[in-house]
Amino acid sequence: MSKKLTQRSQDYSKWYNEIVTKADLAENSGVRGMMVIKPYGYAIWEKMQAELDRMFKETGHENAYFPLLIPKSYFSKEASHVDGFAKECAVVTHYRLKEGENGEGIVVDESAKLEEELIIRPTSETIIWDSYRKWIQSYRDLPLLINQWANVVRWEMRTRLFLRTAEFLWQEGHTAHATKEEAVEEALKMHGVYADFAQNFMAMPVIKGYKSESERFAGALDTYTIEALMQDGKALQAGTSHFLGQNFAKAFDVKYVSNEGKQEYVWATSWGVSTRLMGALIMTHSDDNGLVLPPKLAPIQVAIVPIYKTDEQYEAISARVEEMVKELRAKGISVKYDNRKTHKPGWKFAEYELKGVPTRIAIGPRDLENGTVELARRDTLSKEIVSQEGISDTISNLLEEIQDNLFKKAIDYRNDHITEVNNFDDFKEVLENKGGFISAHWDGTTETEDAIKNQTKATIRCIPLETKEEEGICVFSGKKSNKRVLFAKAY
Repeated sequence: MSKKLTQRSQDYSKWYNEIVTKADLAENSGVRGMMVIKPYGYAIWEKMQAELDRMFKETGHENAYFPLLIPKSYFSKEASHVDGFAKECAVVTHYRLKEGENGEGIVVDESAKLEEELIIRPTSETIIWDSYRKWIQSYRDLPLLINQWANVVRWEMRTRLFLRTAEFLWQEGHTAHATKEEAVEEALKMHGVYADFAQNFMAMPVIKGYKSESERFAGALDTYTIEALMQDGKALQAGTSHFLGQNFAKAFDVKYVSNEGKQEYVWATSWGVSTRLMGALIMTHSDDNGLVLPPKLAPIQVAIVPIYKTDEQYEAISARVEEMVKELRAKGISVKYDNRKTHKPGWKFAEYELKGVPTRIAIGPRDLENGTVELARRDTLSKEIVSQEGISDTISNLLEEIQDNLFKKAIDYRNDHITEVNNFDDFKEVLENKGGFISAHWDGTTETEDAIKNQTKATIRCIPLETKEEEGICVFSGKKSNKRVLFAKAY
């Protein structure tokens, strides 16, 4: 397969798809809209998963697992929830196949129709709250802090690898609390965890905010979001945390006996991020040469390529590299010695560049004599000759520098693409010619929000948590407004 990519400026969508496939991250499967995550792509997801899992456990959460199939009747218990997901639900109606008659092949056995149809989970609030009814009896059982790593199915009509697929991997936290204040605190805490992970591990700057009423999660009283900006000027919702109030507790009759002996409904939250973060990672940092990975999430942080002509040179280089590998791994650096004899060094260089490996070492006979190596960094595509002595410290410091540089580059781009506007003509001009986030006054009505969306395809990405009160005029309706919100076209 050719490693050359379509340029971002020519066709951003095609560029993205080519990175996903040519960097061996994922591919389409035999089921429409569902993907196969290949080993290299899954290795990145595992790094994300490991860091998030650690952060969840450090904040007191435990992992559990709940069924893939949910009785349809559970969905009807929370009206806004079922309305939000009804169009995306895949339904199981039968439990057996049989050999058909007259050469029909395999057919559904109509005698094996389920008494109650089952929904393949699009999210797990309903099945989890059915369990919580049995688990929660007293204030002593609270707070209940549970997370689940799972797959979900949402029957999307327009799909794109990682960004929007009919099946995706994610985690979903579901917590129960004695008071409203505790639940809100939990939702905000996990909102902060997501922002911390995005910025400190993905090197992806995000804006923390909350959604407008029409953009909230189905069944939530408040949805907190982290919003990132991709290199084509479109926003991407990277993670959400929801304050659910008592809606699910009342729907599933989840009560506890308080310290005063009274029966009370619990207060709930849910929060989740998914393999959509893989798409965000690709689009935040990658370039026309391929994937660019922040070192903290790179499965391979340094690739070592030997340069030789004879077997003797190869053996001498390999002996030295073996010592270097031990030194690097002792520092916690993930390293791959690519000693394949089936590919030339130039081919390997191109492969690691395409796959976004943060650093690369080339070592040949002259390097053995001089005690040096050629060290290349993926973010700037620069190379330098460095000493073999203390190579683990050199690489360790460089990985930190690359991580910081990627974040700085991304936040500079993001900050350059937040534009304040005060009228609708400027709104449309910025949206079409510059892109990015548009900071504008909004009158707070769903009617205005819908009208702007219908005319421009821009949505309110969030109402920033740090936004200050500011008297103004709505850019669309001309009505009074007391704060700016962020609009953008989005994935």
